[in-house]
Amino acid sequence: MNMNPKEYDAYVKQMGPKSPIWKDCFHAFWIGGLICVLGQLIQNGFAAAGLDKTDAGTATSMSLVVLSVLLTGFSLYDDLAKVAGAGTLVPITGFANSIAAPAIEFRSEGIVTGMTSKEDFVDGIIRVYNNEICDVIDNYNCSAFYEPSYVIARAYQNGGF
Repeated sequence: MNMNPKEYDAYVKQMGPKSPIWKDCFHAFWIGGLICVLGQLIQNGFAAAGLDKTDAGTATSMSLVVLSVLLTGFSLYDDLAKVAGAGTLVPITGFANSIAAPAIEFRSEGIVTGMTSKEDFVDGIIRVYNNEICDVIDNYNCSAFYEPSYVIARAYQNGGF
């Protein structure tokens, strides 16, 4: 299937999810802000307990990381991220989630199936990048160059290219 950039743009608009940008920004702002307020409250508590500013900041960071890992382990952080979007990525909690989630996922898959699923992922990447649509995707003058990977993956899975 040969597509020119305009045809691909139309295809992506058809296949891509509709995103209410203002609502998403609002949720990211207030939930990310609440995470930061929680961090400030924790830091104030450590300072009130007698720690100096540097030690209170370190203890706060460690506390937020532990809290994030616990929420990730109980599958609550993903639910929060579905609503907050980027609001959960910016604070240190997003970093902790990005480290803990793959470890938990690999642990639940086990050593044998975990390796197999990673090999399937690599095979999928090789299949996609050997496809002729990559000439369109790699063209920075086309909107496909700027598309998120899930849109490209959905198009690939639906046989769009």
